[in-house]
Parts: sequence; structure tokens; C-alpha cells
Amino acid sequence: MKISEFLVVNDFAASRYTMGIFPIHHHTSVWSKVIEEDGEYMVQMRPIDVIEQSCLYYGASLKGRKDGTKEIIGISHKAPLAIEPSNEIFFFPTISPSDPQCIWLSHLHIHHHEHAALGKTRVTFSNGHIIELNISHHSFVNQLHRTAQLRTKLRERLEARERKLAYMFHLREKEQYFS
Repeated sequence: MKISEFLVVNDFAASRYTMGIFPIHHHTSVWSKVIEEDGEYMVQMRPIDVIEQSCLYYGASLKGRKDGTKEIIGISHKAPLAIEPSNEIFFFPTISPSDPQCIWLSHLHIHHHEHAALGKTRVTFSNGHIIELNISHHSFVNQLHRTAQLRTKLRERLEARERKLAYMFHLREKEQYFS
């Protein structure tokens, strides 16, 4: 793969169209190859820096998102992140985020996954793009389930809050009607 074959950008924030962020070694640096629904390009940042920039873009810090994951589902090691929950932007790392080989995948775009030869996992994204990862299928499924748990618990909390607000609004209207 030649870097010159890709559009190269200086910074990037993940969106709901981002499917994965992969480390690419370029000379003495680590850049990111971003795969979106409709194309691929290079970002002159490490994947963890892209994740951090994405959190900041949506108004939170990486530390805050990690702390939130720990509070909500009790996970702090290889924790999935709710980068922007209202837009379904949830990413999970394939290995420790401190490892330069860590890949970040969007939970929204995992269409299919299966065991591949030599302890790898084959992933099919929502647009049909297929990749093979150097991660055991068991570990991949664990990360996928953790992210699903985070999404579900966050959704439940938001829905409970909305129900509570609707109930309080209804009570207030009722009080005004009878006073």
C-alpha cells in the first residue's frame, strides 16, 4: 500500500460513517488509515489521537469517556467508548489502546464476524468491506458484547430520563389545570 494512493489529512473526527481506524507505519511515525462507508484515507495522527480528537470534537475528553464507560458497565481495560452516543458513535479497541497496533472499530458497522485461520477474525462491515484482524474470535466477540452492553445501558438511562421528564411535565400541567 502506498500512502500516495490516499487522500492525506492532518486531523480527523470520527462520525457515524466511520467504520474503523487502523495504525499505519509511515517512516518513523504511526498514522491512521480511516475506513469510511464510502472510502478510505490517511490521517497524520495515531489512532488513539484520532479517538481523543473525536471525543473532544463532540465535547468530551477521552478520559471522561473512559470514566463514563467504567461507571456505566464497570470496564476499564480495553474499554469501549461512547464517543457520541446520540449519533451511535461507539468504538472499541481490538487490543490495549496503548499498543501502537491497536485498531478501533465502530460497533454500528460490524455486520458479520467469524473465526479465520491462525487465530484471526474476519469482519464484514455494513458496506460489505471485509478485513481480517489479528485478534482471536473469542476476544473480538467479547469486545463486541462489551460495546453492545455500553450502548444498551446508555440508551436505557437516556430513555428513563426522558420518561421521568415527561412524567414531571405531565404532573406540572395537571397542577396548573387544577389550580
